[in-house]
Amino acid sequence: MKPAGITLKQMRAVDAVAKHQSITRAADVLGLTPPAVHSQIKTLEDLIGCELVIKTQNAGMALTPEGELIRALQQTVDASLESCLMQISAMRRGLAGSVRLGVVSTAKYFAPAMVAGMKKALPNIEVVLFVGNRDEVISAMTTQSVDLVVMGRPPRFPEVVAAPVGAHPHVIVAPPGHRLVGREDVHALELLKETFISREPGSGTRILMTRYLDRIGDGTTYETLVMNSNETIKQAVMAGLGVALISQHTVTDELNSGRLARIASKDLPIVRQWFLLHRADHELTPAQSEVWEFLCDRCEEYFPVLNS
Repeated sequence: MKPAGITLKQMRAVDAVAKHQSITRAADVLGLTPPAVHSQIKTLEDLIGCELVIKTQNAGMALTPEGELIRALQQTVDASLESCLMQISAMRRGLAGSVRLGVVSTAKYFAPAMVAGMKKALPNIEVVLFVGNRDEVISAMTTQSVDLVVMGRPPRFPEVVAAPVGAHPHVIVAPPGHRLVGREDVHALELLKETFISREPGSGTRILMTRYLDRIGDGTTYETLVMNSNETIKQAVMAGLGVALISQHTVTDELNSGRLARIASKDLPIVRQWFLLHRADHELTPAQSEVWEFLCDRCEEYFPVLNS
């Protein structure tokens, strides 16, 4: 192997072919000719000593296991380069640094206010916000595309340092006037007769809903309807398509205005924790440490408040 000859262009060619499953389409995206992309990949294969890209049965292109490792390396290198350039840009503008904060989509209902609070309290630090579902945020942390993360249950991989920053209640909501609204303690079997509108696989809320319904139902089947965003779920519930187990922070406005109502049960709300995370193998910069301390002390101040 000859690592000294490996370049970003070569690794990005592998990544582009993986994304588009075609050397021709990868060339279009990269602004190169197909022979140039093929040459970049072939040179990298010669340097490493193994195939990285192979043809599939349908004449497309796919990565070998070694190619997947190169692609993961490229994503990490690109993230590190972006972080370095952001730090340089911040320093040239007289700032102490730049921090990339990742939050799961459920946190988007308070994250902008939180970032605004940090801008006032920490004017010497630039905070860049990234929002995604649980899998996307974990992937961003894995490739070091974000420095700090606010999410629910910490992942097993990558290893992280986690600090609890506030309670995260989950409730079951229905349209006002629903047959189960207004009752003091709805039985599990009554709940399982409803259609549950849920997020896509990979969502933390979806995982929590599945575990909760499987536990109270003890194997009883139930109907689900999948939506790809909390906003769509809320609209579907208001339209009468079903009920939803959802973060209370995402429906506070609708509950306060009466557009949605909670279903009461002895197990509800389900209270989890919000956590602030960073990779265990990542030493925080001074700017990241300031943001870490701010969020540990004040994150809960920005959570939506439910009227009593």
